[in-house]
Amino acid sequence: MSHPIPTELTLHRRSRVLEVTFDDGTHFELPCEYLRVHSPSAEVQGHGPGQEVLQTGKQDVSIVEIRPVGHYGITPVFSDGHDSGIYTWETLYHLGAHREALWNDYLNKLKQAGYQRNE
Repeated sequence: MSHPIPTELTLHRRSRVLEVTFDDGTHFELPCEYLRVHSPSAEVQGHGPGQEVLQTGKQDVSIVEIRPVGHYGITPVFSDGHDSGIYTWETLYHLGAHREALWNDYLNKLKQAGYQRNE
């Protein structure tokens, strides 16, 4: 089964949004903060279920560089120094398609942990 592949990636530095268009016509606008807190890296996701690390204080993070990873993804370099997450095309598509639910889940986790986004 093949997954959609990006036909266009545009980083909007001022608004801190990565715009992604896929070959199936789907288009997503993914804020840098959203991408950072949902990084697929072990630093964020842990090495197994239940080992995730809640990311806080990332509302002002931006992407300073985008490194290609083969023909299957990218590694964004974030302004806070995080550069170890490989975002496959499938991961980017998933993050775009489920943005509202994933973002709300993140906000709920912040609240449960006693954090607010402006911290």
